[in-house]
Amino acid sequence: MYKIGWFSSGRGAGSRSLLTAMRQAIENGEVKARIAFVFCNREPGLSRETDMFLDLVESYDIPLVCFSSRKFRESRESSLMSSWRTCYDREVMRKLEGFSVDLSVLAGYMLVVGTEMCRCYTMINLHPAAPGGPKGTWREVIWQLIQGRAERTGVMMHLVTPELDEGPPLSYCAFSIRGKPFDEHWRKLQNESLETIKAREGEEIELFKLIRQHGLKREYPLIIRTVKACSEGRIKIKNGQLSDSKGNPISGYDLTSEIDRIVD
Repeated sequence: MYKIGWFSSGRGAGSRSLLTAMRQAIENGEVKARIAFVFCNREPGLSRETDMFLDLVESYDIPLVCFSSRKFRESRESSLMSSWRTCYDREVMRKLEGFSVDLSVLAGYMLVVGTEMCRCYTMINLHPAAPGGPKGTWREVIWQLIQGRAERTGVMMHLVTPELDEGPPLSYCAFSIRGKPFDEHWRKLQNESLETIKAREGEEIELFKLIRQHGLKREYPLIIRTVKACSEGRIKIKNGQLSDSKGNPISGYDLTSEIDRIVD
């Protein structure tokens, strides 16, 4: 059985719904795998949202490992940032020694993973742009798309490296941000500078919200379909190199058609 490690900070409803979506995909046979453990860098009692996430994990009877990054950092206040992070990752790996997994998913895990942990685990993470697209948070990505008057964007899963969002693309789906219903909102930006509209309306710009909406509805399906493709051997990962089922090197597995069938 293909085994998944699940890393999450459990900070809100998104963490719970993503875990639920993956579990349902496993339960209904869409993904032939099991979640070997859930690791959370927060502990019970920190917040209501985190407690709800931890309770959910336990209700699914998934082994749960908690280790507070905040408490660990505070106990090492005199240490350099890079030093406490390295030591923290080593403690995490020690706590997870009893688990063996084929793939680890960062699902709302709010820490940058260090070099040693990247070597220990094959880890993947979501980025809200297609390969070669803008870097940064989803907000920064959308502003860059609008500023550059882009015609297409997407969502991708990439291998995790110590350099934030710099790992090679593992899988992706793409979609157009032209034609209906986008064009009428692009036209509204023609008479004023983007900076003027941005200062007045911020993220309430209809085009901004529309791009976010179309990207967001593809995120969960992409994560699930990526794990499915890996578990079926359609995507293979070895020593940081990606290949298809025949062993041919790939630079990102295109799941656009599969995702489109789900969201359209």
